[in-house]
Amino acid sequence: MSRIVVLGAGSWGTTIAKVIADGGTEVTLWSRREDLAAEINHSHRNGDYLPGINLPEKLVATSDIESALSEAEQIYLAVPAQSLRENLANWAALIPKDAIVISLMKGVEQGTGLRMSEVIEQVTSLPKTRIAVISGPNLALEIAKGEPAAAVCACADAERAASVAQVCSSDYFTVFTNTDVIGTELGGVLKNLIAVAIGIVSGLGYGQNTKASIMTRGLAEITKFAVVHGAKRKTLFGLAGLGDLIATSESSLSRNFRAGEMLGQGFSKGEVVRKLQQTAEGLTSVAPVLELALQHGIEMPIVTQVADVLEGRMKPSEFGRQLNLQDAVEVE
Repeated sequence: MSRIVVLGAGSWGTTIAKVIADGGTEVTLWSRREDLAAEINHSHRNGDYLPGINLPEKLVATSDIESALSEAEQIYLAVPAQSLRENLANWAALIPKDAIVISLMKGVEQGTGLRMSEVIEQVTSLPKTRIAVISGPNLALEIAKGEPAAAVCACADAERAASVAQVCSSDYFTVFTNTDVIGTELGGVLKNLIAVAIGIVSGLGYGQNTKASIMTRGLAEITKFAVVHGAKRKTLFGLAGLGDLIATSESSLSRNFRAGEMLGQGFSKGEVVRKLQQTAEGLTSVAPVLELALQHGIEMPIVTQVADVLEGRMKPSEFGRQLNLQDAVEVE
């Protein structure tokens, strides 16, 4: 087994594994499904999640978690955010003592409001210096096709962040580094909520003025939230914040945008989840983010309206009528 391991063979996990392999490093991709692992090994394809993409030979798949984690040096986690705790409880004892664990997930745990790095720390007892996060404008299929893109790896240990960035960079994917784990992680979480909002007004047929207004005020809203929680403001105006927001705010490849668009077209939350057939982390992050906002006295009118549409308290046609009543002055 390779010493570089990606756990989760969905679209993003498979894409990161492909990037790593294309960069010249052997990588093991763990799939919970034995048939999918066999498909990847035999045909070098993942038809369910990355149709039409050829995977490199340096990428080997397995459904055996013990062999995947044996002697692993870097472990990339690409599972749905709400299943992380349960999975880690089963995997923690298998994680080598010197490994770096990297979160590729963009969600907040329901019930606790914890970021994914905090869940990793709590369940595994790993020190913060061995936990990293990767985030940025990363629509999986575009990157899997080899289209140039970039991301940020954040870790409390700058040298470990650099070692991860080196492994996951290729000639078409560049990874920058910083030590602002909170800002990098929250940028990836919060932009999903604004992407859902922009999807809603797109589903209503509204034009670019409305979308630009929501994107801009949404960025101010999520920046305020992130800074209160310890993030650096500049991180939210970089790849992990503004960059990711732009990428996911009007792309058919963005599950969060598509989810919002269907809500705007009148589909219920349950119907949207069934039609997507994949996890849209924005839908599951709305409630815990608003709970944290309430605890800290942060007003989030756009995210609140997303929650109201999701739960049927607001008609989609009413969305965006009140962008930010509590703050009528443009913030710096």
